[in-house]
Amino acid sequence: MVADARKAAEVFHATLRDAAQQAAKNEPPSDRLWFFRDARWRCLEASDKGLQAEDICLGEEEISALAPSQIKKLEPEQLAIWISAAPDPQRTALALFYLDEFNHQELLSISELKPPELAKLLSEGRQQFQAWLNATVPVVEI
Repeated sequence: MVADARKAAEVFHATLRDAAQQAAKNEPPSDRLWFFRDARWRCLEASDKGLQAEDICLGEEEISALAPSQIKKLEPEQLAIWISAAPDPQRTALALFYLDEFNHQELLSISELKPPELAKLLSEGRQQFQAWLNATVPVVEI
């Protein structure tokens, strides 16, 4: 969620340190999603102090059935950079969605969004990402 690896490492370490301190007081985090919510808020704070995503209108295209094969051709850093450039809360929604580790309820809990908000952000973000993918990794039809 932050484009700077140093900031990401700081967020990771701060979140772990806070969890360890809570556990030492016999007050461990309430659930496994606590780590993601805490890290998300720390990333948002770090992002507020750094560069902000520009509010621009991005093109959108229908999600292609070939998108998974296009994504496989990307370097992981390319996907991370594209997602980190999105404004929050869309950045949070996309990052959690593309991690492919959470069910719908967990996505809602971590992002602290209502179902219609999450659905709209994911839909628009995926269509914008598809437009970028088509420009970056064109599909070669045989």
